[in-house]
Amino acid sequence: MEQINILKVQEYLNGFINENLYFHLETSNGAYSTLEEDENISICTFIRNNKIQFDRGVITGEGPYRVGLRLAEGWLYAEGLTDWEVTERQQLLLAGHDKEGRVLIALELSREPFHAIKSL
Repeated sequence: MEQINILKVQEYLNGFINENLYFHLETSNGAYSTLEEDENISICTFIRNNKIQFDRGVITGEGPYRVGLRLAEGWLYAEGLTDWEVTERQQLLLAGHDKEGRVLIALELSREPFHAIKSL
């Protein structure tokens, strides 16, 4: 992955408008957060291979970035994004990493389902 280029990411988002897509959205401060301070609790969201269609996709910010997708009945957004890549299958992968390189958030869009995860 490389640091987000806001113009290129916006171009990819525009290319997905009004298409039937699969998305992956994941947030986590990880179990490592509870090791550092006893007051912290571990949080996580994990959604994979759900279908989505949006009529507007926007990336904003000066880094870390936020991506918002306007759906027929609301919005989906991911905040704290720092890095991106496009796979050979034209899947858009966006992630936010902390100072140690750990993934805190991921938003991925694809025209085909993502590979199944064998275990969590």
